[in-house]
Amino acid sequence: QVQLVESGGGLVQPGGSLRLSCTASGNIFSIYAMGWYRQAPGKQRVLVAAITSGGSTSYVDSVKGRFTISRNNSKNTMYLQMNSLKPEDTAVYYCNAADVNTVVKFGSWGQGTQVTVSS
Repeated sequence: QVQLVESGGGLVQPGGSLRLSCTASGNIFSIYAMGWYRQAPGKQRVLVAAITSGGSTSYVDSVKGRFTISRNNSKNTMYLQMNSLKPEDTAVYYCNAADVNTVVKFGSWGQGTQVTVSS
Protein backbone atom coordinates (compact mmCIF):
# COMPACT_ATOMS: atom_id res chain seq x y z
CA GLN A 1 0.00 0.00 0.00
CA VAL A 2 1.29 3.46 -0.94
CA GLN A 3 1.16 6.14 1.74
CA LEU A 4 0.40 9.63 0.51
CA VAL A 5 0.63 12.75 2.65
CA GLU A 6 -0.69 16.13 1.54
CA SER A 7 0.28 19.43 3.10
CA GLY A 8 0.37 23.15 2.45
CA GLY A 9 -3.29 24.09 2.65
CA GLY A 10 -4.68 26.99 4.59
CA LEU A 11 -6.85 30.08 4.57
CA VAL A 12 -6.09 32.59 1.83
CA GLN A 13 -7.83 35.66 0.46
CA PRO A 14 -9.20 35.69 -3.08
CA GLY A 15 -6.39 36.37 -5.51
CA GLY A 16 -3.83 34.80 -3.22
CA SER A 17 -1.54 31.81 -3.72
CA LEU A 18 -0.74 28.53 -2.05
CA ARG A 19 1.60 25.66 -2.85
CA LEU A 20 0.49 22.18 -1.92
CA SER A 21 2.89 19.29 -1.48
CA CYS A 22 2.36 15.56 -1.72
CA THR A 23 4.91 13.08 -0.44
CA ALA A 24 4.80 9.36 -1.09
CA SER A 25 6.18 6.34 0.70
CA GLY A 26 7.77 4.99 -2.45
CA ASN A 27 9.32 6.07 -5.72
CA ILE A 28 6.06 6.37 -7.59
CA PHE A 29 6.16 9.75 -9.27
CA SER A 30 8.60 8.67 -11.98
CA ILE A 31 6.52 5.57 -12.71
CA TYR A 32 2.88 6.52 -12.56
CA ALA A 33 0.74 9.36 -13.83
CA MET A 34 -0.28 11.28 -10.74
CA GLY A 35 -2.85 13.90 -9.98
CA TRP A 36 -4.35 16.38 -7.62
CA TYR A 37 -7.99 15.99 -6.73
CA ARG A 38 -10.32 18.20 -4.76
CA GLN A 39 -13.57 17.67 -2.95
CA ALA A 40 -15.80 20.58 -2.06
CA PRO A 41 -18.48 20.22 0.62
CA GLY A 42 -21.38 18.16 -0.66
CA LYS A 43 -19.66 17.38 -3.94
CA GLN A 44 -17.75 14.48 -5.41
CA ARG A 45 -13.98 14.35 -5.50
CA VAL A 46 -12.70 15.43 -8.90
CA LEU A 47 -9.34 15.37 -10.62
CA VAL A 48 -8.15 18.92 -11.33
CA ALA A 49 -4.54 18.44 -12.47
CA ALA A 50 -2.44 15.53 -13.66
CA ILE A 51 1.15 14.86 -14.61
CA THR A 52 2.39 11.83 -16.52
CA SER A 53 5.58 9.93 -15.80
CA GLY A 54 7.02 11.74 -18.80
CA GLY A 55 6.13 15.14 -17.38
CA SER A 56 3.14 16.06 -19.54
CA THR A 57 0.50 18.00 -17.64
CA SER A 58 -3.22 18.52 -17.97
CA TYR A 59 -5.81 20.58 -16.13
CA VAL A 60 -9.52 21.00 -15.90
CA ASP A 61 -10.72 24.21 -17.49
CA SER A 62 -11.63 25.83 -14.19
CA VAL A 63 -7.99 25.88 -13.01
CA LYS A 64 -6.15 26.15 -16.31
CA GLY A 65 -3.76 29.08 -16.33
CA ARG A 66 -3.91 29.42 -12.53
CA PHE A 67 -2.65 26.06 -11.20
CA THR A 68 0.62 24.33 -12.03
CA ILE A 69 1.39 20.72 -11.20
CA SER A 70 4.99 19.57 -10.89
CA ARG A 71 7.06 16.92 -9.21
CA ASN A 72 10.53 16.22 -7.86
CA ASN A 73 11.25 12.54 -8.32
CA SER A 74 14.39 12.61 -6.18
CA LYS A 75 12.33 13.86 -3.23
CA ASN A 76 9.30 11.64 -3.93
CA THR A 77 7.24 14.83 -3.87
CA MET A 78 4.60 16.38 -6.08
CA TYR A 79 3.40 19.97 -5.94
CA LEU A 80 0.42 22.04 -6.90
CA GLN A 81 1.11 25.75 -7.23
CA MET A 82 -2.20 27.59 -7.01
CA ASN A 83 -2.37 31.25 -8.01
CA SER A 84 -5.23 33.71 -8.40
CA LEU A 85 -7.30 31.64 -6.02
CA LYS A 86 -11.07 32.02 -6.05
CA PRO A 87 -13.69 31.16 -3.42
CA GLU A 88 -14.84 28.28 -5.63
CA ASP A 89 -11.40 26.68 -5.19
CA THR A 90 -12.30 26.01 -1.57
CA ALA A 91 -12.07 22.26 -1.01
CA VAL A 92 -10.05 19.49 0.54
CA TYR A 93 -7.21 18.66 -1.84
CA TYR A 94 -5.83 15.15 -2.26
CA CYS A 95 -3.08 13.57 -4.32
CA ASN A 96 -3.23 10.14 -5.84
CA ALA A 97 -2.71 8.31 -9.10
CA ALA A 98 -4.37 9.92 -12.08
CA ASP A 99 -6.25 6.81 -13.19
CA VAL A 100 -8.74 4.80 -11.19
CA ASN A 101 -7.03 1.43 -11.66
CA THR A 102 -3.82 2.72 -10.10
CA VAL A 103 -5.75 4.43 -7.31
CA VAL A 104 -7.14 1.00 -6.46
CA LYS A 105 -3.67 -0.50 -6.70
CA PHE A 106 -2.29 2.14 -4.31
CA GLY A 107 -5.01 1.11 -1.86
CA SER A 108 -5.62 4.30 0.06
CA TRP A 109 -6.08 8.06 0.11
CA GLY A 110 -4.24 10.50 2.32
CA GLN A 111 -5.97 12.77 4.79
CA GLY A 112 -6.02 15.66 2.33
CA THR A 113 -5.25 19.29 3.00
CA GLN A 114 -7.93 21.95 3.42
CA VAL A 115 -7.82 25.01 1.18
CA THR A 116 -10.19 27.83 2.09
CA VAL A 117 -10.40 30.92 -0.08
CA SER A 118 -12.28 33.66 1.68
CA SER A 119 -12.04 37.34 2.52
